[in-house]
Amino acid sequence: MNKKGFDPRQITILAMFTAISFVLVLLSEAIPKVEGFLSYEPKDAVIAIAGFLFGPAPAVIICVLVALIEMVTISATGPIGFLMNVISTCAFVLPASVIYKKRRTKSGAVTGLAIGVIAMTVMMILWNYIITPLYMNVDRSVVISMLIPVFVPFNLIKGGINSALTMLLYKPVVTALRSANLAEPSPAGSEKGGFSIGFFLLSLAILATFLLAFCALIGVF
Repeated sequence: MNKKGFDPRQITILAMFTAISFVLVLLSEAIPKVEGFLSYEPKDAVIAIAGFLFGPAPAVIICVLVALIEMVTISATGPIGFLMNVISTCAFVLPASVIYKKRRTKSGAVTGLAIGVIAMTVMMILWNYIITPLYMNVDRSVVISMLIPVFVPFNLIKGGINSALTMLLYKPVVTALRSANLAEPSPAGSEKGGFSIGFFLLSLAILATFLLAFCALIGVF
């Protein structure tokens, strides 16, 4: 997004990111839920890529649109689910996109994503403490007993998976968009460094680690 606002090309590509994110929400319905209600959704990786490419504000717009579409279509949690979705995703993508906007390097991306995971985990501890007793209709002490053994590992693992996916997919997605003239070329001197086999393997290792942790969390093994 430039100082004059969105141009038609940006609106088109943001609509595409929104549609892809919602499709991933639909597909993630098949993934087993943690404790019967905590859902992993890979949409955060798509929205983080949009944030890296366009900046924090477009990422927030996509986040709100996807959560709104989910609320009025498939969600059984209504406004509460909408609120929690927006808080969770924004807590992850905002720090990541803000830091990457200021420091467009691999280390900037990794730092931003790591801080995003921490921010999301902390925010969801707070908001699950506030909201989940109302949603589940249970005493707050029940939720407190779940914070460390359930909510913390779930959000760390979810954030780790989505961070690894962002690291793996950002470069090929952006390259494809620029080749199709759907995204502006990177500013001179930004996004330093091309493809790195070491970075790719590190991202794969992080993804595999957190996927295994998620499988353990849902009781696959």
